[in-house]
Amino acid sequence: MLHLKPYWVKSPRWIKYILPSYIWHLKPSPKTLFLTFDDGPDPEVTPFVLDQLKSFGAKATFFCIGDCAKKHPKLLQRTKDEGHQIGNHTQHHLNGWNTDLDTYAKDIIEAEKWLYNEDFKNPHIFRPPYGKCTRAQVRFLKSKKYVSIMWSTLSADFDQKLTKEAVLNNVIKNTQRNGSIIIFHDSSKMKENVEYCLPRILEHYTKKGYQFKRIDPSML
Repeated sequence: MLHLKPYWVKSPRWIKYILPSYIWHLKPSPKTLFLTFDDGPDPEVTPFVLDQLKSFGAKATFFCIGDCAKKHPKLLQRTKDEGHQIGNHTQHHLNGWNTDLDTYAKDIIEAEKWLYNEDFKNPHIFRPPYGKCTRAQVRFLKSKKYVSIMWSTLSADFDQKLTKEAVLNNVIKNTQRNGSIIIFHDSSKMKENVEYCLPRILEHYTKKGYQFKRIDPSML
């Protein structure tokens, strides 16, 4: 049966012209890719992700939910201590299209307290849950000096209709440009897909001479 996907695995090039406030791709030095993980920290998945990154000498960016950081502060600190970048993913994983501006803004500000503490510096990076923001919310983010980071390649690790092999193929087939931003989720809901795909992706691109770097706000 044909599986019609309500999402793009590979973000089309024209989308950056329609949504210029978002970053969909980066232009770093050659042979560089950016792995990103949403929805953590999660004690079932994040330690595995960190172990795999460490074994390959890779860095990544974690767009964390403030409430998860509140519940697992030691895991958040480990992520920072191992040299990875932390981004804001709201306090309660809010869908911007279904949330009024005041509630959304307060949720982002609340998340800052749990994610950054004294580490909070301008500019900041943010990823909207579900990739959904209203124009008013985008203006608020700009006023707070946030840069909204989207993705070049969506692994679709959340799609329960896909096999773990199909999730892996989503990344391998659609990540062929320097500076591509790849999205996974360090969430227990995606544990099987992440545990299967991440080591294979790290090995595949490392053998091809790629480096995995974190998204440093200074490069934006």
